[in-house]
Amino acid sequence: MKVVNLKQAILQAWKERWSDYQWAVNMKKFFPKGATWDILNLAEALLEQAMIGPSPNPLILSYLKYAISSQMVSYSSVLTAISKFDDFSRDLCVQALLDIMDMFCDRLSCHGKAEECIGLCRALLSALHWLLRCTAASAERLREGLEAGTPAAGEKQLAMCLQRLEKTLSSTKNRALLHIAKLEEASSWTAIEHCLLKLGEILANLSNHQLRSQAEQCGTLIRSIPTMLSVHSEQLHKTGFPTVHAVVLLEGTMNLTGETQPLVEQLMMVKRMQHIPTPLFVLEIWKACFVGLIESPEGTGELKWTAFTFLKIPQVLVKLKKYSHGDKDFTEDVNTAFEFLLKLTPLLDKADQRCNCDCTNFLLQECSKQGLLSEASMNNLMAKRKADREHAPQLKSDENANIQPNPGLILRAEPTVTNILKTMDADHSKSPEGLLGVLGHMLSGKSLDLLLAAAAATGKLKSFARKFINLNEFTTHRSEESTKAASVRALLFDISFLMLCHVAQTYGSEVILSESNTGGEVFFFETWMQTCMPEEGKILNPDHPCFRPDSTKVESLVALLNNSSEIKLVQMKWHEACLNISAAILEILNAWENGVLAFESIQKITDNIKGKVCSLAVCAVAWLVAHVRMLGLDEREKSLQMIRQLAGPLYSENTLQFYNERVVIMSSILEHMCADVLQQTATQIKFPSTGMDTMPYWNLLPPKRPIKEVLTDIFAKVLEKGWVDSRSIHIFDTLLHMGGVYWFCNNLIKELLKETRKEHTLRAVELLYSIFCLDMQQVTLVLLGHILPGLLTDSSKWHSLMDPPGTALAKLAVWCALSSYSSHKGQASSRQKKRHREDIEDYISLFPLDDMQPSKLMRLLSSNEEDANILSSPTDRSMSSSLSASQLHTVNMRDPLNRVLANLFLLISSILGSRTAGPHTQFVQWFMEECVDCLEQGSRGSILQFMPFTTVSELVKVSAMSSPKVVLAITDLSLPLGRQVAAKAIAAL
Repeated sequence: MKVVNLKQAILQAWKERWSDYQWAVNMKKFFPKGATWDILNLAEALLEQAMIGPSPNPLILSYLKYAISSQMVSYSSVLTAISKFDDFSRDLCVQALLDIMDMFCDRLSCHGKAEECIGLCRALLSALHWLLRCTAASAERLREGLEAGTPAAGEKQLAMCLQRLEKTLSSTKNRALLHIAKLEEASSWTAIEHCLLKLGEILANLSNHQLRSQAEQCGTLIRSIPTMLSVHSEQLHKTGFPTVHAVVLLEGTMNLTGETQPLVEQLMMVKRMQHIPTPLFVLEIWKACFVGLIESPEGTGELKWTAFTFLKIPQVLVKLKKYSHGDKDFTEDVNTAFEFLLKLTPLLDKADQRCNCDCTNFLLQECSKQGLLSEASMNNLMAKRKADREHAPQLKSDENANIQPNPGLILRAEPTVTNILKTMDADHSKSPEGLLGVLGHMLSGKSLDLLLAAAAATGKLKSFARKFINLNEFTTHRSEESTKAASVRALLFDISFLMLCHVAQTYGSEVILSESNTGGEVFFFETWMQTCMPEEGKILNPDHPCFRPDSTKVESLVALLNNSSEIKLVQMKWHEACLNISAAILEILNAWENGVLAFESIQKITDNIKGKVCSLAVCAVAWLVAHVRMLGLDEREKSLQMIRQLAGPLYSENTLQFYNERVVIMSSILEHMCADVLQQTATQIKFPSTGMDTMPYWNLLPPKRPIKEVLTDIFAKVLEKGWVDSRSIHIFDTLLHMGGVYWFCNNLIKELLKETRKEHTLRAVELLYSIFCLDMQQVTLVLLGHILPGLLTDSSKWHSLMDPPGTALAKLAVWCALSSYSSHKGQASSRQKKRHREDIEDYISLFPLDDMQPSKLMRLLSSNEEDANILSSPTDRSMSSSLSASQLHTVNMRDPLNRVLANLFLLISSILGSRTAGPHTQFVQWFMEECVDCLEQGSRGSILQFMPFTTVSELVKVSAMSSPKVVLAITDLSLPLGRQVAAKAIAAL
């Protein structure tokens, strides 16, 4: 007998009362092998027949149960069929459906193609919607039953519904599948949220507490599905976080002029990666600031730190506040951080002693002004600190009473900077004398450094420098002028020139050059600075054409310096004199060497050079420094003697206004200029001790010791201490310059791999990450592109990847990768621009990514493996083994970091697919675990987008990684293909 369709077959079975087993056997005879039961919609057909009457047909239901148990029908088809039933008034039918769901709702699985797994996600979503509607209908009936006095029936059904809901939702796997389904079908999820609201309203008046709390629990579980990846526990067992400490110290010591946004992002990154609670995070920032204040070298260093602590960090916290959820919470956290800080009495006392004031008081006022603390909290904290200070007699000594404290001065300097900028905006030609008065006032005492530090900390230094460049340029163009106007012009030129040199030496030349208006005119000072000013790491050629100007002008300048008793100011073109002085000095030196000029004449000439305008002396010494480098040992004497002559002040009545103040700045500039040459030629030049600070952090490296020893030594000290101090930061920076990025990174990683105690390795990672912040981009390229692949592909090095150093290295690699990836869309900071940038082409040839030419690394790996085992199943053959989310997002693969990441993940994929396991496999697992641990919810642009999709199915085979949450975290769910891969991996768990 040939049956035409399913419906007839089911009816015949019912008429002849076949047993479930007999039914299954006959069904397989009736229908040809080609079609699957799901295509024929068997589950739906059985349910349709079973649910015709007021109560379900038990025989046909038994067929369905048999079909489910023997896997004739898929779970998704059963769930879809159930969710189509909507006559909730037929109690018995609803209960029968709930019983069927009970059979499998907590152990759903699917081992078919990716499309079938996505089908299961969608079916589960519609089944959840059906369950909620069913619960709402039962609750509605219970409410009506209570009013009518017959509650029992409704209560039983409501309890059954809630039980199934709880059973379905308590499985993490189901919640993960629902998470994917929500992204696939946003509209269905909205319907579920509406249903939840409606259910909440109906159940609000329910007297049965147990049922109500059960319903609330289910509601909470459903609401947690969209955010199931963002829940991270914070570290509560630790109180010190050396990474935050070092990042703040590094920024305060080396990058005061940097913008606040990159620092804020870097700090947030550290906070996220290390799961630091906000109060302890803010506390660590303050601790670092106070340590910086105490450690900072006298003079400019101290002023820079004061400006950083009292002006820049409150701004950083204002930006951090925007990242935190809710203003109230953040002010609460800042208050808690200060409460903790007040307990560190010795630290605060030492800072107060160094700054000669109550530092905490200034900080609290500043935070309150920025809206980071409420008035009440501020007063409460001030009172506590005041009471504490009563017990410290050394803080109240009289000897320091007349010294004004730096924090107060810096806070007052900040509005002054704004006023000066306004003054400088005015038309200079109208009142040059008034402007000169303002500038003269700036030069006295430590005013200049105070103002520059305040400007640097508030991001105004660039516009400050720009205004001085404009002023300097203004003084180079002159028409008819009186003697008085000429002297004012000479002074304005000199002061602006000296100030700009001082800014460049104190804060780096980028501050001055960065905003040059391209295409427009190039100003004299910028030209001079780029070509003629000696800086650390910049070697000048004394024979360069820029030092060889027009010969007739040079001759007249030599004559002027040699013959006249003093230089005439009227119509003098100072910028030309500055450009010609180098050639003039060469002529004069030659004349002296050949005995044409006596030493007395040289003295007269040098007095003339520095007598009116100190800038001429600066330009002369700039060339002499370059010249001395090129001379042999026995030829240097006269040039060095000339530098000595130019360095001292002129004791004469006939100097221009503000001479002493200008000489102070000139001496400081010359000392910085000559430092390198004097060190190399082992010469001493006594610069007048002028009240400016000596050069901090100079000659840091011990002579005659190999730099590798110095590196391991300083790292061991830092590790023992548990935090990086500013002196060590400078030593690490010098070593990084000297040894290069690969040498630096490789040797520090070797030190890390030697550690065998868990707590030591963890501390080492926190410190190494902060040391690597000196040049994170380049270090990351070396670490992920050279050092890790070297360790993972060489079996003789696998033993070094054992736990604990292996775990630590995995953590460090992920932290570096995440930091570089998140920040490399922005710009490198100024202190990193000075370094040699690796050529992008190097990385392209090292890591070719087109399929025609696999990189050397990948050829090495695949030589002894067939490609088949990289692919997870025959159905996925169409998917290239290296296809990843980044290719679908069309990420720029010419970028070195993207290439390195893509290659690292190809290597990881290959290790997981290979047949040999070992410490390197374990390392890959730790690396992936750390990636999952550090990620935030929904971060589409994370480093995991470079992981090939095929890696997911390999990872799930590793027991520690076989959890639904891990799969959700490592796949890019914003892509349909990503969702398919995730659904397939989760459904098979």
